[in-house]
Amino acid sequence: MTQTARTTTHAAHPAFQASQQLGDHLQQMLVDLTDLHLQGKQAHWNVVGKNFRDLHLALDEVVDAARGFSDDIAERMRAVYVTPDARAATIAARTTLSEFPADEIDTADCVDAITAALYAVAGTARRIHDEVDAEDPTSADMLHGILERLEQLAWMIDAENRVANSSIPRSMHE
Repeated sequence: MTQTARTTTHAAHPAFQASQQLGDHLQQMLVDLTDLHLQGKQAHWNVVGKNFRDLHLALDEVVDAARGFSDDIAERMRAVYVTPDARAATIAARTTLSEFPADEIDTADCVDAITAALYAVAGTARRIHDEVDAEDPTSADMLHGILERLEQLAWMIDAENRVANSSIPRSMHE
């Protein structure tokens, strides 16, 4: 198939185009969500121990949420003329999440690790929110939905290791 050269230049006239700062914030959100998706799958495949099945299924929820939200953020980036980058090297270089273990992981340790990852991504959303909102309330609205779901998942998963009336979430005292 041969290509013919375009004789006219296409020029879009968007009502809004993201600044470098907004693009960088959305890119960081994409990186962290993509890493959360990958860590969730790593955990899903390698978790063992007490209450395995319940955690195994809960990890599917984390993976589905992270994958869906990363796609939403990437598509929002394209809508405001930012090129998303979720290549493996970019994710590895720019994630704010701690590295997830490569081997089998006990359910209790997995609960702590995936909860920390969920809260790390929520932390990114909270850190960038106000600057995103100042420039693009539509993108900030997306962050609200992401925060709501990730913090709900963190609470539900973290509850597995909690002791009623005598423990607080690990992130509160670290």
